[in-house]
Amino acid sequence: MFDLISRYDVLGAFWVTIKLTAASAVLALILGTFVAAMRVSPVPVARFLGAAYVTIFRNTPLTLIIVFCSLGLYSTMGWKLAPEGPNSLAQNNFRYAVLGLSIYTAAFVCESLRAGINTVPMGQSEAGRSLGFTFTQNLRIVVLPQAFRSVIAPLGSVLIALTKNSTIASAIGVAEAATLMAKMNENEAALITIGFIFALGFVILTLPTGLLFGWLAKRFEVAR
Repeated sequence: MFDLISRYDVLGAFWVTIKLTAASAVLALILGTFVAAMRVSPVPVARFLGAAYVTIFRNTPLTLIIVFCSLGLYSTMGWKLAPEGPNSLAQNNFRYAVLGLSIYTAAFVCESLRAGINTVPMGQSEAGRSLGFTFTQNLRIVVLPQAFRSVIAPLGSVLIALTKNSTIASAIGVAEAATLMAKMNENEAALITIGFIFALGFVILTLPTGLLFGWLAKRFEVAR
């Protein structure tokens, strides 16, 4: 096992996975929060668009989304997310993988956050409106802080799923863990050992995340 690790850049591949996950998580959290706000908006059109976004992307295979970003937006339409250079293709594929993962994961962030918003007592929102808050101010100051505290554990589960879903980026050639695993399987006969190495790697990535979010959920639990 250690011989295989020494001959291949396993740590480098997992580092790409970590960067892919971190960048996608930040963008998905921002986009998911925005879509959740649309879903609880008093404006019917905004609610419809938010619901349509969640319905479409929750029911579309992630592989299809990422491949469309790379082949459709980049190869066919020529939309580039990275400047021209020797590593332009690799950078574009990485950024389009981040885009696809973010768009897909944002739908799940939205639903988790919307569940948290529904746990906030109606009196809290009414108190904000009585103080003259607009919908946006009420959401930002009163509702969302409590909603986030209520859904820390579900958001942790979404992040763990995102970490595992990052392996789909291998479909467009991003040099993350799954790509290296496929390369090693082609060149080596030790399939069980290779599988164990990468399974252990993902356990090391996801287990601390679950423990951390479990602790945060207990630490910041909203008292009712």
